[in-house]
Amino acid sequence: MSTQDWILHVDLDQFIAAVEIARHPELRGRPVVVGGSGDPTERAVVATASYEAREFGIQSGMPLRFAARRCPDAVFLPSDPPAYEKVSEQVMATLRELPVVVQVMGWDEAFLGARTGDPEALAAQVQRAVSAETGLSCSVGIGDNTLRAKLATGFAKPAGIYRLTAENWMPVMADRPTDALWGIGRKTAKKLAEAGYATVAELAAAGRDGLAARFGPTMGPWYRMLAHGYGETEVTSTPYVPRGRGRSTTFQENLTDPAEIAEQLGVLARRVAEDVAEEGRPAARVQVTVRFAPFFTQTRSLTLPAPTSDAAEIERAARTVLERFEGNRPIRLLGVRAEFPRA
Repeated sequence: MSTQDWILHVDLDQFIAAVEIARHPELRGRPVVVGGSGDPTERAVVATASYEAREFGIQSGMPLRFAARRCPDAVFLPSDPPAYEKVSEQVMATLRELPVVVQVMGWDEAFLGARTGDPEALAAQVQRAVSAETGLSCSVGIGDNTLRAKLATGFAKPAGIYRLTAENWMPVMADRPTDALWGIGRKTAKKLAEAGYATVAELAAAGRDGLAARFGPTMGPWYRMLAHGYGETEVTSTPYVPRGRGRSTTFQENLTDPAEIAEQLGVLARRVAEDVAEEGRPAARVQVTVRFAPFFTQTRSLTLPAPTSDAAEIERAARTVLERFEGNRPIRLLGVRAEFPRA
């Protein structure tokens, strides 16, 4: 078997739920939902759900109270980010001990670059190493670029291995909707379908000029490239660096008083400023998210005159952005995010 370069995408199965189940073995096999303070009567959303809970239609981002209605017998647990970060670091350290280049993509996923004649054997080695060190299972996608490796993982779940390359790209992907592609969401897929490109094959066959005219000179051709399965062919070991730091609060009672809204925004902005200072990188842009009752979300942002870590400047920018929201509807969630300058 000839040796060649491969990219593997490692995705930890039901990561947050798996960490919690490892801490509470008695919950294995039961529907587990993690989010907020773990109280489904409070306003918060699902961070993740175990596979048993997903069988009831519970998904990440769903309000906890909806999850409780769908599965009254589910076990609800509070979110514990420090614990997940610790386990994630343990997993990534384990991957770095293998003969691969590791590119961390988040808590629960990473790309691996490797030169091997048997990528499936390497993927199985990855799974054994992660399981032995952490007790967690992972799915591994194998590809000739990052896009195909990432999508292959979806076919591998849970705890499997799948190869997706130029050779089997169209047989596997042709009849799938365009939002099956990494980088195309539901809204874009709807617009593509309205233009006559409902499937990956239809998008791949589209003319570059027509796509550019309808979706822009950059995005249009890029959508076509995704449909052909093009992606990065190199993995870098550059450490994962977050693009920003943010904080948000879901209020148990809607906020209607402008003074209270401004006060809560200030609290969030100052916490974000502390995160920015801890990160050691200045903020270049400040973003504010407002979720109005009953469940309508808007986001506005402001580019700062110059990158800064000054708490007063970040708070001032957040207050300026807040003024850009129209209306005086009740607010159920506020969020502030500081984005770092692009490298």
